[in-house]
Amino acid sequence: MTDSECSAVASSNRLGNTVIRFRFWLRNSAITPSKLSRGRPGVMQGMESLHQRLRLVVLVATLGGAACRPSAVPPPQPVVLAPRLVPEPASTTITGGAPFDLARTSNIVVDPGNAEVAAIAEMLAAQIRRPTQFPILVSTTATSPGAIVLRLSGAPASVGDEGYALTVTADSVRLVANRPAGLFHGIQTIRQLLPQDIESEMGSERSTWQIPAQNIVDYPRFVWRGAMLDVARHFFTVREVQQYIDLLALYKMNVLHLHLSDDQGWRIALNSRPQLTALGSVTQVGGGQGGFYTQQDYQNIIRYAAARYILVVPEIDMPSHINAGLIAYPDLGCSARPTGPYSGTDVGWSSLCVDKEATYAFVDDVVREISGITPGPYFHIGGDEVQTLTHDQYVRFVERVQGIVNKYGKKMIGWEEITKARLNPTTIAQQWKSDSATAALASGAKLILSPAQKIYLDMKYTPTTELGLHWAAYVEVRDSYDWDPAAYIRGVGEKDILGVEAPIWSETVRNIGAVMYLALPRMPAVAEVGWTPQANRTWDGFRSRVASHAPRWNYLGMNYYHSPQVPW
Repeated sequence: MTDSECSAVASSNRLGNTVIRFRFWLRNSAITPSKLSRGRPGVMQGMESLHQRLRLVVLVATLGGAACRPSAVPPPQPVVLAPRLVPEPASTTITGGAPFDLARTSNIVVDPGNAEVAAIAEMLAAQIRRPTQFPILVSTTATSPGAIVLRLSGAPASVGDEGYALTVTADSVRLVANRPAGLFHGIQTIRQLLPQDIESEMGSERSTWQIPAQNIVDYPRFVWRGAMLDVARHFFTVREVQQYIDLLALYKMNVLHLHLSDDQGWRIALNSRPQLTALGSVTQVGGGQGGFYTQQDYQNIIRYAAARYILVVPEIDMPSHINAGLIAYPDLGCSARPTGPYSGTDVGWSSLCVDKEATYAFVDDVVREISGITPGPYFHIGGDEVQTLTHDQYVRFVERVQGIVNKYGKKMIGWEEITKARLNPTTIAQQWKSDSATAALASGAKLILSPAQKIYLDMKYTPTTELGLHWAAYVEVRDSYDWDPAAYIRGVGEKDILGVEAPIWSETVRNIGAVMYLALPRMPAVAEVGWTPQANRTWDGFRSRVASHAPRWNYLGMNYYHSPQVPW
């Protein structure tokens, strides 16, 4: 063939490749012939005619191209997709080298004598075994080339306790950290670098499992990257809470705040006050049987979270939002309505009698017993939306309860209203609706930012989405992502902020599927706000990366909102 003829064939080849990609997409997309033709007469006939013409183009390109090929064709290089990590790491360098091929003979290597690191390695091994059907052993020596190596040495001091350094070459994957938490976060990165069907519970037909060659140095921006789950308005089982923990772990979140009591239900059993669950756990919003956690249930949640380096923070909301507790102890109540089982959603009307000594004996029992079964250093007292007390009554209550919490070795957290009181430097105020939380800074206290207009994940995405409320705002994915905590409140800088936390209040949320729908894809957005340096974050970058996670969520059985802001 002449040069001009070969040039023409090359153009046909490019068209042919486009055709092949189009046909592959059509076969593998959610579009079916019935969807294409529904309400469109003649569409299927037109599609068949188009397919016939496309097959002819491919045939011509294939036959003609044979005469233009050089005699020696180099072997094709592996196609490696660009990383689609969420959160975006602090530093990533794509080296351009050959990728790492995970193989049947690969194993995970750890240092001897560290059971905690071995447990992390086993979690990664189990993740890989399911879809690949590879044996993937955890050992202290590399049994063959192609090892994944986990070490608690060799990481830069700058990555701190939760960061890591990851080096991927054709020969190995090497993950190093200063602390086990860093290794755990690093294996989430390895998990995301592998093809999406690594999340499949079933075997995969994939023949290659590649990780692009690269170097990553990564660490979190904030030490508190939290999510709150309201188990009081609607009750969630232990397994449902664990499913939520799994989501948080995938995106390097490290705090689960459990809202354990409210007007509708008291959800944790206490030996010192058994009537709290006997009488106060029997309903929920809209009716239904409610439920509660035994202390063993609660500790199972804590252990499950701890294995994923997530801290559980219990909240008992007081002095308001306390109706369920007052069902058991009505003599402690000074509510604006009669005490009794409540399945509505109004707030602010229930209250403890803060001038009674018996109230503080009750609070002491609650704080003491829950603190005794909670390893973490925090106890959340709520303290929000109090409508039945005077300013002075409220301040006296908060300051006295702060002393009780500290007496049992915990640091107190409360919603932003607690800043009306004199706070200890160890106390933490959780901002949610205004800049009043800044009053805490005068005492040296830190802030957790949970702005309702940004990261209250129980807010509707749009007016047309079914689940959620909208009293604060309609909160789309970009709203949850496109803000800087250090620039959000005037006078509050990065040094004043412990971190961010995204609540899901459960007035409209009845099961874990609904939780996931409200959390995805907004929770990964919040995770990146909390983890990634502000200079590394862009909305366009995030929306592209998070779109690639939808197949993972499908494999994991996680419901999600198909936001039009994301190029799925």
